[in-house]
Formats: sequence, C-alpha cells, structure tokens
Amino acid sequence: MDSQGFTVFDTAIGPCALAWSARGIVGLQLPEASAARTGARLKARFPQAVESPPSAAVAAAIEAVRALLASGRGDLSAIALDLDGVPPFHRSVYDVARAIPPGETLTYGEVAARLGDPGAARAVGQALGQNPVAVIVPCHRVLAAGGRTGGFSANGGVETKLRILTIERARTGDAPLLFDDLPLAAKARPKR
Repeated sequence: MDSQGFTVFDTAIGPCALAWSARGIVGLQLPEASAARTGARLKARFPQAVESPPSAAVAAAIEAVRALLASGRGDLSAIALDLDGVPPFHRSVYDVARAIPPGETLTYGEVAARLGDPGAARAVGQALGQNPVAVIVPCHRVLAAGGRTGGFSANGGVETKLRILTIERARTGDAPLLFDDLPLAAKARPKR
C-alpha cells in the first residue's frame, strides 16, 4: 500500500482535511466542530495517513477547494483522485457527478439515466453517500426528484449541502435566488 499523508486547512465554511497518496487525493473531510475533530475524523477513515506538508499538487487542490467554498468558483475537475478500492459503479457515478459544473444540479434519476440505467437512482444515492472526496466529487450537486434535497452524509447533513449549494448560487427549487427579483439594471454584472 502506498504511503498516505493528510493535512487540515481552513476554508470559508470551517476546517477541512485532505488525505492523499502518490496517485492523488483519497479523502476529503468537510468541517467538524473544530480543526482537531476534523483531522481526527479524517484520520479515523485513513488510519495509515501521516500528517505531512502538502505537495504542490495537494496544495493546488487545497486552494481550489478553498475557492469553491468561499465563492462557488473553483474548478475541482482536474484534481487527481486515487479511488483504489472504490467499486466500479461508484466510480462511474462519481465521473458523472464531477461533470456537473458549480451552480448546476442533477437528480439521482438523471445521474442514473446518464449511466444508461434509469432505474438505478437509489444505487446512485447510495454510491454518493459513500463518496470519500465530497466536494471534489460534488455529491452536493445531486438532488432528489422534484427539487428535494435528498441526503448528505457530511457533518451538518442537508444543512451543509444547502450551504454549499447557496455558495455556488445553485437553484434548488422554484424559489428565486437572492438577486433574481431585482430589475436587470440593478443586477451585478458578470466579471469579464
């Protein structure tokens, strides 16, 4: 087995932690009540990981995660993952989820349909519930039918899922977003 490292780092939503191998990121832990608890939770999942300074690739992954959690911007799709031991079906679900851009969502059924198995919505949900690298594989962007949130296995549950979706300015139902009701002239202009 490859040696693994881990580090805890601050983000806009609290302390997160990453674990990695020589091949890529193996785990991401969303915030717990404190940095120590976040690190302990990650260490429980990856007991062989040793606290280490991040490599350049891991440091770039940390900065991308920070950017996403601060502003909803940050492309995490290029972050190398090491998903050894993850079942092939789960990997295929994660590939579909990684293709969902920030601010967009799919339903469990839509993910299943993209996999060519429209009846596999429940299995998609179970795979996402075991996602070892939440936000890098953006399981928070997958909702239940009818715009319902569905579950979220990270600390804080659905509240954390909605918080990240709000940061990304994703529409999670029919209600307008904060600035949708403003006249066109008052809306913020996109940066070019």
